Amino acid sequence: MESQVVIKDELKEEKIWRLIIKYSVPAILAMMITSLYNTVDRAFIGSMKDIGALAISGLGVTMPILTILGAFCVGLAVGGSTNIAIKLGEGNKEEAEKSLGNTIAIELLVGIVMMIISVFYLEDILYFFGASNDTIKYSMDYMSVIMCGAWFNLPGFAMNSVIRAEGNPKLASNMMIIGCLLNLILDPIFIFGFNMGIKGAAVGTVICQLVICLWSGYYFTFGKSNLKLKLKNIRIESKIIKGIVVIALTPFCMELASGFIHLITNKVLKLYGGDLAIGAMTAITSINLLFMMPVYGISQGMQTIIAYNYGAKQFDRSKKALSIGILGAIGILSFGLISILLFPKQFISIFTKDARLMELALNGISIYSLTLPAIGICILGTVYFQSIGSAKKSIVLSLLRQVIVFIPLILLVPKYFGLNGVWAAQPLADIVSMIIIGLFLIKEFKDCKL
Repeated sequence: MESQVVIKDELKEEKIWRLIIKYSVPAILAMMITSLYNTVDRAFIGSMKDIGALAISGLGVTMPILTILGAFCVGLAVGGSTNIAIKLGEGNKEEAEKSLGNTIAIELLVGIVMMIISVFYLEDILYFFGASNDTIKYSMDYMSVIMCGAWFNLPGFAMNSVIRAEGNPKLASNMMIIGCLLNLILDPIFIFGFNMGIKGAAVGTVICQLVICLWSGYYFTFGKSNLKLKLKNIRIESKIIKGIVVIALTPFCMELASGFIHLITNKVLKLYGGDLAIGAMTAITSINLLFMMPVYGISQGMQTIIAYNYGAKQFDRSKKALSIGILGAIGILSFGLISILLFPKQFISIFTKDARLMELALNGISIYSLTLPAIGICILGTVYFQSIGSAKKSIVLSLLRQVIVFIPLILLVPKYFGLNGVWAAQPLADIVSMIIIGLFLIKEFKDCKL
């Protein structure tokens, strides 16, 4: 109780910039480790001799499926951990343990179903998502292994989320960081040491997912967890599952929308630039993500600060937290833009040495990254409305940049400007979204009389 009072006083009285640093830095570090893992994973694949360009293009084709897998993974994990946190807040440990068992059960069931579907239809699905006769082998090699691990990847991710919900975020973060570092070690061993190619990258990833699953399972059975995973609770109870699914719908739909965007983007890229354009986009988005990850860390850190002070009617502190967050985000992303414009070849060469793919990516990144600083306002402005409980606004604004504005642009602009239009669709969507979100924020501040 005393620690809770200290935290509340801190959120109410401590200087906002200090709070932003304290709450954001751990999240930024975790995000950067995850981003580094994704970057190095793709860099190893792209550097494979003679086949790297097609291999990374094949990896790009798998993104819609990976996003759909992530939608179930993240959505159900959020639904389960939120329900568990509520039950723990009510002091109902028994119901919390039932929710834990049901979360594991539904994630396990979904993982098995997706694995079975992939056994029979994976090739057809990959062709639908943009694979060609040249890239299908690499897409199949990667996804066939990844889908075989779905039955333990999903429950493992869910248990890791519950570890946070029961009050041990440090352990949960350490598990993810160690898993990512282990993957960085295993990737070159399987890709080059065992000469497994892109399949080796998938094997390394799946092994790390298994380690996290086993580690989390051990924690909830033999470890020092508050909740215990009991065999009798690993079942489907309609009442509990309903509560999980209701909360899971929003993050699930967001992830699913992202997968839909990947699908459309791949098809447009293939139409105007062929297989290598998909590979170029994979490299470009990976580079941009390196600079965007700290912004997502800032968003996580400022969320608690804004929510608490808004609830306490200290609107000025909420506004200040957003302002400092946006300034920090613009600073990081401006540094990213300058770095990309000054050293584009060095960044692209991380992922490929293929001359044609390099040419496509160099042209694309110079256009695609132009509005990088504007993304900070888009991300943090949306998080502000989420933090103050404006659910409808936050959902609409979160869909604005990547769905509502982006889809019409990526379907229309390339008709007039070809492949350059594909690269330009995202920055155009960023500008439009930044203006709209900015207007929403101005109206909100006026209504609160800040």
